[in-house]
Amino acid sequence: MPTITANDIDICYESYGPDDAPPLLLVMGLGAQMTLWSPGFISELLERGFRVIRFDNRDVGLSSKTAGDPPNVMALYAKAMAGEAVEAPYTLSTMATDAVGLLDALGIPAAHIVGASMGGMIVQMMAIEHADRVLSMTSIMSTTGAPDVGQPEPGAIGALLAPPPTDRDGAIEATVATSRIIGGSLFDEADARARAVEAYDRCFNPAGPAFQIAAVAATGDRTERLGALDVPTLVVHGREDSLVTLSGGEATAVAIPGADLLVFGRMGHDIPELYWSQLASAILGTAMRSD
Repeated sequence: MPTITANDIDICYESYGPDDAPPLLLVMGLGAQMTLWSPGFISELLERGFRVIRFDNRDVGLSSKTAGDPPNVMALYAKAMAGEAVEAPYTLSTMATDAVGLLDALGIPAAHIVGASMGGMIVQMMAIEHADRVLSMTSIMSTTGAPDVGQPEPGAIGALLAPPPTDRDGAIEATVATSRIIGGSLFDEADARARAVEAYDRCFNPAGPAFQIAAVAATGDRTERLGALDVPTLVVHGREDSLVTLSGGEATAVAIPGADLLVFGRMGHDIPELYWSQLASAILGTAMRSD
């Protein structure tokens, strides 16, 4: 897979569709490699005329990893929930600049941006800090960073913060178990297991999520800055999301002027095949508002 250097790191990416089609950048979430964007969903976007680009965030997949010991995520989470300042090796602003650096390397002046979970937070920071590079934004199963919205249910946060086993079978089983907890009623165990195997065999980096959690915690509440955005925006959330609960998406849509909110009744913290076509069409509709 191709790799470019941007913002002092190596970023692994893939591009699909004609180079002269409207560019759409997919940004994945916490600890998740770009391969979690399903080929079937990418096909839906290609059918709607986009050039689709996906990439590995720093600390996952085949992009650069942060040196040194990972942060203590339980301590970070406690500080963030108490409203205390959190220090981290980097922030979501850094990750947004990574994504902009990828666009630079590909010669793309501006793109439609779509982020899932932490990826939604990253695209929000792109729109806040690099407004001229953003044609439209879709924030999926994400939140504003405000401590009183979008907070996970106890079982979900426990699964997220628990250190994974390091052996292959144990790590795969833990990933499937977490997917089952957060996936909602459309959870597909066979699909989740195939994805977990693919992710482990491509790159297993258990330290990565801790650095990314630190970045989220150190960035804080974006609500006020989201209120200054002037970009066509779609906010998508699942009613069954136990990891970033629905209030996070609702608050995001309220915070961003003119944002549309699309709620899928049987979607958890994932993007189930049942909704691929509808979601791709909604993204296209939002992109068309940028013309």
